[in-house]
Amino acid sequence: MRRKLLSLLVSMTLAAVPLTVCAGKVEAATNQKVANKSGAVKKQAKKQVKKQLASSTKKSVPVKKFVKSTSKSKKQVAEVAHKPLHRVSLDDDPGRLAIQSSAAVVIDQTTGKVLVEKHSDAVVPIASITKLMTAMVVLDASLDLHEVIAISAEDIDDLKGSRSRLPVGATMTRETAMLLALMSSENRAANALGRHYPGGLRAFVQAMNRKAKSLGMHDSHFEEPTGLSSNNVSTAHDLARMVAAAARYPEIRNYSTTAEAKLELNGRIQNFNNTNALVRSDNWQIGLSKTGYISEAGRCLVMQAWVADKPVVIVLLDSQGKMTRVGDANRIKRWMESASLTSTVKPT
Repeated sequence: MRRKLLSLLVSMTLAAVPLTVCAGKVEAATNQKVANKSGAVKKQAKKQVKKQLASSTKKSVPVKKFVKSTSKSKKQVAEVAHKPLHRVSLDDDPGRLAIQSSAAVVIDQTTGKVLVEKHSDAVVPIASITKLMTAMVVLDASLDLHEVIAISAEDIDDLKGSRSRLPVGATMTRETAMLLALMSSENRAANALGRHYPGGLRAFVQAMNRKAKSLGMHDSHFEEPTGLSSNNVSTAHDLARMVAAAARYPEIRNYSTTAEAKLELNGRIQNFNNTNALVRSDNWQIGLSKTGYISEAGRCLVMQAWVADKPVVIVLLDSQGKMTRVGDANRIKRWMESASLTSTVKPT
């Protein structure tokens, strides 16, 4: 009986072993199928990614070229980051301005700061810049601008022999005479303004010098109203004061910046132009202008203008060559527009 039971137990054990092995094989097979399926999915995904990359690469920049371009861009950015930026400043070499005028000054009217100066305290002849003072004295006297005055033989230039388009006997209003004196620098018109002043030329010149003193122009002196005399002298600094004062007169601003005017003189229409070509330039915003020339003074130019969004007074004296003063003005303008305006410059 025992033998039968033992035999039966052994046979049952042997029967259970193949079931375990079979179950293990089934599980292993199942795992392998899952692994194979997962691998197939991964391979399929990789193929799709490669396919997408290949198609996108055809439409865009090649990968190698793009990477090279990116590295170069980073290198350039790094170089720019480490390279010091150059900013034009008023501390820069003043020789960059290359001002050709013998004396010059540029003043910021908002702050009173001297931005540029060159021999600004030298006392020199000022030629027809004188006519700004002439106009101020006439306007200060509150004389009737519509009163008719006449050109006489006394207005002829015997000192320099300069020509005029205003013949002896020509008549015009005081306003027209002032326009011609400021716009076209007509010497006969300026002298006529002085002659028709209460007390005559002598009283007029005295008034000119009183006005200069009241403006703090201590190094200035006037002998006549046209500027033909080389004894009419001033400094760039003094003239900056005079220009700033003259710019407060609407009539002077208007007449001195008029580009051209057609006037009837003795029954004939004549065209008069401004002696400063810059008033016709779209690049300049000029509030007041006056030019001047005699051999002793050279070519002169004064202006009140807006430069680099700043109201400034520009004085250029004793320039050689017809376009030198204009060239100096344009150089100053370009330089100011690109400068940081941080200090005073003294060109040599």
